Amino acid sequence: MHDLTLVPFRDDLAGAFAAINSEWIAAMYTLEATDRDVLGNPRARIIDAGGDILFVRAGDVGIIGTCALRPSGGGAFELTKMGVLAAARGRKAGEFLLAGAIARARDMQAEGTLTELYLLTNKRSEAAIHLYEKLGFVHSADIMARFGSAYARCDVAMVFPL
Repeated sequence: MHDLTLVPFRDDLAGAFAAINSEWIAAMYTLEATDRDVLGNPRARIIDAGGDILFVRAGDVGIIGTCALRPSGGGAFELTKMGVLAAARGRKAGEFLLAGAIARARDMQAEGTLTELYLLTNKRSEAAIHLYEKLGFVHSADIMARFGSAYARCDVAMVFPL
């Protein structure tokens, strides 16, 4: 992880945000209308709405992963659109990126904008679920009931205890 750095969102990285996420979603699932909307409009749907997008850069390769903190109302933020290019897996970039996103969420909590951090996923994403659990997310029936209908593929909901 020594050659990994976090990079904040810039408009010129919007294409990387869409490409990285489209790759993993299409490989495992189907791109839903919600996915296409967010991936096609990251500034409007995430940044301008009060959220954040982070990227991870590997020194020898460039941008290899991304994730977003998307506001969903009432101080709740969804950790969403987290992916690492298939060709770059094995570098621990996902763990590095997730730790950075959690740190950013804690900053947003201190700023008073974030009160709850959750994520929605699918049980087929076993490696991702293991990573989320490793870094402190816990399964939540409440989050599933409140937000789980956002994606047809969602059958796992987790919350981070802030």
